[in-house]
Amino acid sequence: MPLVDAKDPQALALGYVSDAAQADKAKYKNFVAGSHCANCALFQGQASDTEGGCPLFPGKHVAAKGWCSAWAKKA
Repeated sequence: MPLVDAKDPQALALGYVSDAAQADKAKYKNFVAGSHCANCALFQGQASDTEGGCPLFPGKHVAAKGWCSAWAKKA
């Protein structure tokens, strides 16, 4: 599957970046140091995968090291 483009309207709305280090920490106060897609409850890949599915971006993959404002700690 193709990776989500950071300029995709849904990606922009959620503040998605393909590298969590680039997250706008001033705008997204819920950013937690060390958070990224691979350790998000919504990530549909394995922890070792470089990319995986996310229900917020149907038909596309997100980068495992990415981040968005919907990040929720994996249980």
